[in-house]
Amino acid sequence: MKTIRNSILCLCLTLGAMSCNDNFLVETDPNSVATSNYFKNENDVLLAVNGAYQALRNNNGLAEGSMLYSEERSDNTGRNDNQSNAGEPFQFNDFSLLPSNTYLKTHWLALYQIITRTNLVLDGIEKVTFSNATTKAQYQAEAKFIRALVYFHLVRKWGDVPLVIKPLSSSDEVKANTAREKKDKVYAQIVADLTDVVNSSLPDHQPVANKGRVSKVAGMALLGQVYLTMATTLDAANRTTNLNQAKTYLTGAYEKRTFGLLKEIAYTDVFDVAKKSTNPEIIFQIVYKQGDINYASNIAVSTQAQGENINSLRTTTGTGGNVTPDLVKEYEEGDLRKDFSIKYANAANVKDYFITKYRDVSAAAGANGYGGNDWILMRYADVILMLAEVNLYLGNDAAAIGFLNQVRERAKMPLYEVAKEAPAYKAKFPTLKMAILHERRIELAFENHRWFDLLRFFTPAELVTYMGTKLQADFGAAKISNFGLKDYYYPIPFDEFKLDPVKMYQNEGY
Repeated sequence: MKTIRNSILCLCLTLGAMSCNDNFLVETDPNSVATSNYFKNENDVLLAVNGAYQALRNNNGLAEGSMLYSEERSDNTGRNDNQSNAGEPFQFNDFSLLPSNTYLKTHWLALYQIITRTNLVLDGIEKVTFSNATTKAQYQAEAKFIRALVYFHLVRKWGDVPLVIKPLSSSDEVKANTAREKKDKVYAQIVADLTDVVNSSLPDHQPVANKGRVSKVAGMALLGQVYLTMATTLDAANRTTNLNQAKTYLTGAYEKRTFGLLKEIAYTDVFDVAKKSTNPEIIFQIVYKQGDINYASNIAVSTQAQGENINSLRTTTGTGGNVTPDLVKEYEEGDLRKDFSIKYANAANVKDYFITKYRDVSAAAGANGYGGNDWILMRYADVILMLAEVNLYLGNDAAAIGFLNQVRERAKMPLYEVAKEAPAYKAKFPTLKMAILHERRIELAFENHRWFDLLRFFTPAELVTYMGTKLQADFGAAKISNFGLKDYYYPIPFDEFKLDPVKMYQNEGY
């Protein structure tokens, strides 16, 4: 829990100020303020909440640059370079991750630093008298959503993790909390936080001026996903109960959509920087400011390969965002999502597919590539496919197929009833479950969902078998054969483990 020693014990919080729309996460005061003296009025609380949102933009945490920690762990993307940065990034998709990996440690710290900010908000808010109780309740709900979101990432990546829900003000408190908590207790806290969010006075959807802030629909969608994950990975005894809870909250989010069927929203519009604030499919996003050297998005540039200009006007070098041949082969013929999401680069040092899903070639982004892409954490296609999954598990295949077909129809692909009769499709996806997993892979590629989908669709032993069916030639230098039971979770970073080897016990296999 070194993050507690560094971030909580010193009782400092970097606060950011937000205004509307593009200025939403612009930090105006980078100085740290002692929290013991900070919370005096409502605006102080607002700035602290904004600081929690601002922390989400850390690429070592959950922001657009965080693909290393999830997407590159899956079979969608990865690296062939096992030399750069001491080969540490390569360890993630080579399944040779060491507890001493500094990128892993940085990710752990970034996630707990976000939690630190939310805990300070929830503690400090009680020191302030509000003129409107609704305002206080909404700030609390926003902080709880962010905390729950981060703990959801932690528990799925590491299993048992330290559970800290208040600021720690002494070395004794820090020591007492330097211990892993069983994952069922972590999930209970996540559920408690999100239940408060969905019962709060937050609006169902945030207005354009507040895009990037938490809404009640975001709380419902995330709580539904949490229950679905618990049903499939945590508690077999309560599987049906958790599935029904998942259905309730995912349906609640779905029924509050402001559009009819998914086909009303063009797939390309979801990622159009000119429509990011008004697209009704987007539920929750991290906001970036186009054209701003400090707050612009970098993903269009960072994923573009040498010799290409489809993503950005900026000239780039290197291979861009790597795409595995394994994923390329999974696209069905004629799928419009393939042409939008990936492209083959023919430069001499590339000769490979790269990611084109995130683009900004506007004059506002310019030759420097200061893009306006927001990083989408939640959108309705994800909710719809989770509803397909839930209904499948509950035995309602007709409902599951109906939701699956919404996504396929938007992509102008044959409906499932037709597709499943085609020999090639049937051979690859012989069951409805595998068809849903396939659709999630294609629809949500490069959005950091794939690894968590694999954990949810397969038991650890099943996942080893599934990964073992893949061809090594489709993964370059990274050895897919390295994948084993230990890879279901990340190792606890060594610096955290050594603080207390008993209470911070290492995951099996490391």
